[in-house]
Amino acid sequence: MPFTPTLRLCAGSLTGLLLLASCESKPTATQETTATTTAADSTQAAAPTAASFGKTTDGAEVQLFTLANKAGMKATITNYGGIVTSLLVPDKAGQLGDVVLGYDNLTDYQKDSPYFGALIGRYGNRIAKGKFTLDGKAYQVPVNNGPNSLHGGLRGFDKRVWQATPGTSADGPTLTLTYLSKDGEEGYPGNLTTTVVYTLTNDNALRLDYTATTDKPTVVNLTNHSYFNLAHSTAKDILGHIVTLNADKFTPVDNTLIPTGELKDVKGTPFDFTAPHAIGERIAQVPGAAPGGYDHNWVLNGAGLRVAATVFEPTTGRTIEVSTDQPGLQFYSGNFLDGKQKGKGSTVYNQHYGFCMETQHFPDSPNQAKFPSTVLRPGENFHSTTIYKFGVRK
Repeated sequence: MPFTPTLRLCAGSLTGLLLLASCESKPTATQETTATTTAADSTQAAAPTAASFGKTTDGAEVQLFTLANKAGMKATITNYGGIVTSLLVPDKAGQLGDVVLGYDNLTDYQKDSPYFGALIGRYGNRIAKGKFTLDGKAYQVPVNNGPNSLHGGLRGFDKRVWQATPGTSADGPTLTLTYLSKDGEEGYPGNLTTTVVYTLTNDNALRLDYTATTDKPTVVNLTNHSYFNLAHSTAKDILGHIVTLNADKFTPVDNTLIPTGELKDVKGTPFDFTAPHAIGERIAQVPGAAPGGYDHNWVLNGAGLRVAATVFEPTTGRTIEVSTDQPGLQFYSGNFLDGKQKGKGSTVYNQHYGFCMETQHFPDSPNQAKFPSTVLRPGENFHSTTIYKFGVRK
């Protein structure tokens, strides 16, 4: 049966039989093209390269990894805090530009960093007064942000050296980072093993796959704290970036940025980004204590991996599409940047120079029974995916 179509084309006489052999031995132009395309598609991007990034203040060696995809996009990531130190993305003219805030050296990241580019844990965002109760037992974690605990405490995952394994995949180069947070670290219960896989995909996305397991009940909220500026080095702020959020509700906060427990409709408020708005268009109308601006959790519509946000910068044409399977998104407009941070290339980071899109569970969930649970128990596997996909709009 497999030869029937060929026999119809070539059979007949001895000449036909010879033609048959010829037909079977020489692939057609279409077959050659298909084979070449398949071979090209299966070619994986090169594995990340590693270089020294210096030593921590306690003497630990730190590395800086460079990931490059087949489209020319590049990312540098260090195993100190899992920090994304640079992200080179093309604009509408095809010119690569760095779209994340950060520093040129490890010393500055250790000395004075507002979580630039870092992995955040064990609990991202705030826990009121640093207190929560789990299975009837009260826990106290460090208070490091006014009266509250923020981003895992005094020495969260952003200040730890992770075990790093560079690799490749069909989607692009990968960097696997693993960290064991021991029982009692920063006051949290359980030995928590966390793995984050960064993949720089060939369609210009930075994908983060988070997994975690524990040997005692604990709370977990993992995210990445990259500050983006799609016109970095050419714009004084991000107020002209145009944002759309897939969220009909948000969680109002008190003056210390702890949620009140209410899920409030965004309609008729400066929190309504269901249609595109520039970040600076209504920022002065955002209620709250100084310095003002957006630093709130939006309640994302839908479930599973879906688009949570899109951002467009008109002068460069660059776009970000943020997808996640998490229930919330913290949109932060860089309110606390105050010009004291001198970043890459001696760039001064003034207020609103960068914005964050932190995919997450809601702030203070361990104390808010109506919020989605952040409890992880032995035998369970925490898994989450977030994708930052970059493009251009001309």
